[in-house]
Amino acid sequence: MIVMVMDGQGGGIGSAIIKGLRKDIPDGLEILALGTNSISTSRMMKAGANKGATGENAIVHTCPRVDAIIGPLAIIMANAMMGEVTPRMSEAVCSSEAEKVLIPLTQEKIMLVGITDEPLPHLVEHAVKIIKEM
Repeated sequence: MIVMVMDGQGGGIGSAIIKGLRKDIPDGLEILALGTNSISTSRMMKAGANKGATGENAIVHTCPRVDAIIGPLAIIMANAMMGEVTPRMSEAVCSSEAEKVLIPLTQEKIMLVGITDEPLPHLVEHAVKIIKEM
């Protein structure tokens, strides 16, 4: 199974996801770290990703080639993360046939109704469990 973890800014959410995946699914999982910037990619690589790439073209090119895409909710929102998520990036994520597992955290002016307010470690645990069950 090939999982793409996408993050931006400092890469903290993506790093937490990768650490969780490596802990709970140690074998048979290829993790690709796709960052909107080099800092986020570097941090996700240090967390244990198999491969990493940065920027719009890498994200657009990779989305149709993976089984699952994991990241914060903002990866499907054009111009999110202070403009780091380009419209082409969000379109590529949304158009991919891959399963999407999104962490409901965003700095954008979006309110998600019906979502409980849980800390990041709990949200990552839920995301990892979903991938494990796939």
